[in-house]
Amino acid sequence: MTNYKDYLNEQLQNEDFKKEWDALDPEFAIIQAMLDARKSAGMTQKELAEKTGIAQGDISRLETGNANPSLKTLQRLAEGMGMRLKLEFVPTAR
Repeated sequence: MTNYKDYLNEQLQNEDFKKEWDALDPEFAIIQAMLDARKSAGMTQKELAEKTGIAQGDISRLETGNANPSLKTLQRLAEGMGMRLKLEFVPTAR
């Protein structure tokens, strides 16, 4: 039986799959940044919810990629973790 990484690497050989996977990269990056920031702040979802007024279930949905946060929501989350939100545009590799 193959593991997930082997399976993913195999699928990424398919040009159509890779194109769709790469299109999701910004969403994956935001999700990972939220998770890393919360863990860095040493907070649980429940603690972050209490601090921001955002329901714990909503934070869970954001962290699993089942909801799309607004910029305002991301700012509230950052402030609740004692952080600030930094958004940047970077050139694409050509």
